[in-house]
Amino acid sequence: MIHSEKNRQRAMALLRVLAVAGAYYAAADLGLLRQVTVNGAVVTPLWPPTGIALGALLYMGLRVWPGIALGSLLVIATLSGSVTASTTLVVAGNTLAPVCAFLLLRGVGFRPELDRLRDGVVLVFLGAMAGMAVSATTGTAVLLADGKVPASGFWPVWAAWWAGDVMGVLVVTPLLLVLRRLRMPRSTDRWVEGGALLVVAVPGTLLATRSSLSMLYLVFPILIWAALRFQLAGSAPCALLISVLAIVAGTDRVGPFVDHTMLEIMVNLTVLNGAVALTALLLAALVAEQQSVRHRIEHACEELAALVDQLAPGKSATAWPSRSRDERESR
Repeated sequence: MIHSEKNRQRAMALLRVLAVAGAYYAAADLGLLRQVTVNGAVVTPLWPPTGIALGALLYMGLRVWPGIALGSLLVIATLSGSVTASTTLVVAGNTLAPVCAFLLLRGVGFRPELDRLRDGVVLVFLGAMAGMAVSATTGTAVLLADGKVPASGFWPVWAAWWAGDVMGVLVVTPLLLVLRRLRMPRSTDRWVEGGALLVVAVPGTLLATRSSLSMLYLVFPILIWAALRFQLAGSAPCALLISVLAIVAGTDRVGPFVDHTMLEIMVNLTVLNGAVALTALLLAALVAEQQSVRHRIEHACEELAALVDQLAPGKSATAWPSRSRDERESR
C-alpha cells in the first residue's frame, strides 16, 4: 500500500511537470505568432510563457520548475533546430527568472488572491520587473557572445526582451490566479452587466487600436469599469484583450502605429500594455481591499450590536443560561 501510494505521488508529480511544459510550449507558439526583430534578435511584445511559468509556481510550488525548463528547451530547440551550450544558458535564464520572481514574492508574503494593494504592487515590481531582468540579461548576453547581436544593440535587445517577459507576467499571471478561484455569479444582473461589458470592450478596443485618430485612451474607461465592478475577474481578461489587439494592430502597422519604425512600435506597445496591466491589477486590488475592509467593519458592527443586545437591561438572565444559581450568587 505504501509503495503504491509513493508511485501514485510520483506519477502525479510527473504529470504536473509535463503539463507545465506543455502549457509553456503552447503559450510560446501563441506568442511567436506576433514576433518582431530588433537589432537582429527575434522578440515578442508579449511573451505568455513567463506568465504561465510564474502562475504554475504560485499554484504548485517549486517542484514544477523542471516543467518550465523542459518547456523552454523545447521552444528554443524548435526555433534554432539544435541544442548547444548557448541554448542551455538561455534555458537556465528562462527558468531562473520565474523561480527568482516566485522566491521574491514568497519572501514578502505575497497572497495569490490579490485582494490587497500591496500584493498587486509586489507582483508588478518584484514578480515582473525585477524577476524578468534575469532572463533578459542572460538571453541578451548569450546573443552578444554568439555574435548574433552587435555591442551597440545590447540595450535595445535587452529592453525588448525584458518588456516582453514583463508583459507576460503582468497580463497572463493575474488571469491564471483569477481562474483558480473563479465562481459563476448567481445574480442575473451580474450576467447582464458582464455581457454589456463584453459588448462594449471588444468593439471599443478595436476602435481604439485600429483607428487612425489615435484614440488609444478609450481603453481605460472600459478597464476602469471592469475593475470597479468585477475586480480582477473583469479587469484581467480586459487587460489581456486590450494587449492582444494592440499587439496585432502594432505588428500590422495600422491605426496609431502607422508610419512608425518597429522599435518605436515596440516602445509604444510596451508603454500602453504596461499602463493597461498596471491599471487593471492595482485598481482591482485596491477595490478588493476596500471591500474586504468594509466587510470586516460590517462584521465587527454586527458582533458589537449582538454584545450590546446581550448586555442590555433585563437580558442578563438569558446571557449566561448555563451558569448555576450558586455561581451567579458567588459573583
